Amino acid sequence: MCLLLGAALLALLAVTATGLSTTWDAIQHRDAPRTVAATQLNLALNDMDAQAANILVTSGDSGTGKGRLEESYTNANRIYKDAQETISRSLRTLGAASEGDKGTEDTVVALTDDFAQYQELVGRALENDEHVGGKDPARADYRRATDLLSDRLLPQARTLVDANNAVYESQYTSARSDLTVQLVAEAVLGGLLLAALVALQLHLARRFGRVLNPALLAATLCALVAVACAGQLLTASGDQLTIARHDSFDSVVALSRSKAIGYDANADESRFLLDETRRDTYEKSFLDKSQELYGIAGASPSTYDTQLAETWAAYQHDHANEQFTGEYRRELDNVTFPGEREAAEKTVEAYAVYQKDDRTFRQLITEGKLQEATVFCIGWGSNTSNAHFGEWMKTLDQVTAINATHHDQAITTGRHTIGTQTPIAAGALLLAALLLVLGLRPRLAEYR
Repeated sequence: MCLLLGAALLALLAVTATGLSTTWDAIQHRDAPRTVAATQLNLALNDMDAQAANILVTSGDSGTGKGRLEESYTNANRIYKDAQETISRSLRTLGAASEGDKGTEDTVVALTDDFAQYQELVGRALENDEHVGGKDPARADYRRATDLLSDRLLPQARTLVDANNAVYESQYTSARSDLTVQLVAEAVLGGLLLAALVALQLHLARRFGRVLNPALLAATLCALVAVACAGQLLTASGDQLTIARHDSFDSVVALSRSKAIGYDANADESRFLLDETRRDTYEKSFLDKSQELYGIAGASPSTYDTQLAETWAAYQHDHANEQFTGEYRRELDNVTFPGEREAAEKTVEAYAVYQKDDRTFRQLITEGKLQEATVFCIGWGSNTSNAHFGEWMKTLDQVTAINATHHDQAITTGRHTIGTQTPIAAGALLLAALLLVLGLRPRLAEYR
């Protein structure tokens, strides 16, 4: 009976270790990477569209290039090509990862087709802009392109983010459920094994007049070590899974979404400059995206800055204060790691600076200072809105990196736990079996 219980515990240990290894492989090589690829796709689509608008805004007169803002124009072209490459690479990654999942595969195919159409429209806009009198046709082509982006490409990209994140969540839920069942089974089998070994020791004492059987006592200690190590494997693995999935990756996804939204809001400023006929639409769109990031009930473009400062001061006084919502609220409510809160708060503060720049930018437009507004919005000077946007994105990347690092560390620790606790537990069980046989051999010999 002791040997059978030990064998059952060893089999459970093997199943647990194999299952956990498979789970960590799926998280590291499939679930997390393809969710990240989807968020990068979402970001790059917004960035590409913003840069297309920036190219058209800074290119100067159509055909002649007179009045061109060279630095902004050159950088916009460079970033546009980088975003284009990122999108192509992300689509390939997501296409390969979606095999066997028809819904996701269909979304990737539709997005790929729509992206080809989008590139054609933007390419036509940029080509028209190079011809004399081509600025208005270029605006019209770009307008159709950005409509395609907002109506189809971005919703499809967000669908991919949600779908791949849901797969990761499903993997986590399943793994946690398995660990709960295995922990109960391990406790039952381990308890029975230890009880059986103690009962056997008492039986030998009564039946053979021996106070203690040293080998059997050692076997009991080995079994106790095995049970403890198996329990540590299960509980520590569960803790690392929670860190990987919810403590860190939930924040990675929320912060990646907020970065994509930020790029889209920044693009709305460039669209505002480019297309005078849609300025009301793009101003409202900018406010809507601001609300997604840092939601303030009842805020308007004229009151948003003041209300942001007030609600932020209230939050810093009391972190439980819930006067604002959005992606930043979601991140601040999920602060887990050292340095994360400070980095997240710096992100919100940098965001507040960028929001004030947006009011300055729109005031310049209202005053008819279009050239000054253009330079302030998309120039590369140190005190421009563009520079402050870069600082905002830099702080956002820093808090994302904290969570991404802990996600990777959780995977490494999880694998290390399997590599250390499993051999110790398995070795202890095998040694216990050997000591059990050796300890009982002299007693069984008395029956010959």
